[in-house]
Amino acid sequence: MAERILMNEFKALLKEKWVHVELHDDDIFNWEVALIVINPDSMYYGGYFKASMTFPPNYPYAPPNFRFLKPLHHPNIYTNGQLCISILHAPGEDAMSGELASERWSPAQRVESVLISIISLLDDAEPSSPANVDAAVMLRKEPEVYRRLVKADVEKSKLDIPADFEMPTHDAPVREPVEKEDIDFWAESDADSDVFGGSDSDDDLDMDQSSGSDMEEVDGSADDGSAETKE
Repeated sequence: MAERILMNEFKALLKEKWVHVELHDDDIFNWEVALIVINPDSMYYGGYFKASMTFPPNYPYAPPNFRFLKPLHHPNIYTNGQLCISILHAPGEDAMSGELASERWSPAQRVESVLISIISLLDDAEPSSPANVDAAVMLRKEPEVYRRLVKADVEKSKLDIPADFEMPTHDAPVREPVEKEDIDFWAESDADSDVFGGSDSDDDLDMDQSSGSDMEEVDGSADDGSAETKE
């Protein structure tokens, strides 16, 4: 089941311009990802941030693992490129961190929702619970220095843009993620279906029209009958 779900999610992300995904050694559980920041108001605008993403055999019941290949100077990114972000934490509440179950991973999440959350985290850092204390302190006390380091990270990331890859512009917005209703959300149906219920609707319509015609005839007959009686 995990293979089927991941393959459908992978195919869906291939159509998006804000992310570049490939399979590592054709392994559906091992992805090569590049997050592309196309928001011109972002400090990370124009960045092409490469990362690895691996999935457990029991996906989507357990979260994937995400790691930037080149660590960014960011309060919520460890020096090894790992992230401190609630959506990648195991399901359920955590009394130690105070995280609610709704903030953490659930089988209703998707790869897309994880990646969008990571892009949002870049600009919306949470220095109160840092993975990189130095970056958190700098963001609070020396924001201009912090911005210069971010700019340097963006320029370094551009060196990883493939020669034949066309970078998207801000005209390709990141969509809001839509959660799966269940684990078979991405399952492909083997049978064709009419999403509008055409055959049933047509039958109902024909019955309504037929009933309407019959009623008109009955009403007409009743009118004729009563006219004769009055005469």
